[in-house]
Amino acid sequence: MNSTSAPAEDLLVIGKIVSVHGVRGDVKIYSFTDPIENLLSYPRWTLRRGDETRQAELVKGRLQGNILVATLKDVADREVARGYADFEICVPRAELPVLEGDEYYWFQLQGLTVIDQLGQVLGRVDHLLETGANDVLVVKPFPGSLDDRERLLPYIDQCVLRVDLVAGEMHVDWDADF
Repeated sequence: MNSTSAPAEDLLVIGKIVSVHGVRGDVKIYSFTDPIENLLSYPRWTLRRGDETRQAELVKGRLQGNILVATLKDVADREVARGYADFEICVPRAELPVLEGDEYYWFQLQGLTVIDQLGQVLGRVDHLLETGANDVLVVKPFPGSLDDRERLLPYIDQCVLRVDLVAGEMHVDWDADF
């Protein structure tokens, strides 16, 4: 149970096992998918905690409030399940559904060079934040950027003009009124 099914760089973290649930060996999971129950559509997981990896197979799962409860194959005891706490749940990127049109997964946007409407390099997308209204791009400067400012840009059509994954660029209108 210590081998991985895909190279580490091909794995995407989609959730985390946070604790045990009940006495039968179920685990509580915090999901990073949207909606959160989409995590349950991946039946085989690579679990990762530090340098340790394990393979796990989902038997069944359910949404309970804003957390998932899952039963894993060959885990039928609370103490065994406790050993799964704090493992990240990973799946190969190739297993993700293909998105249509101008939709992107967050991991595809991370690392893109952000260029404004005047051709100035603002920085790189470091990560995204989920807010109630819209997602927000956190753009951090790097050598060659316009300045050393971190910028928070709304991930909306009025701001993001074009995404070019091949070129590794995102073109934005960051002076627009949002």
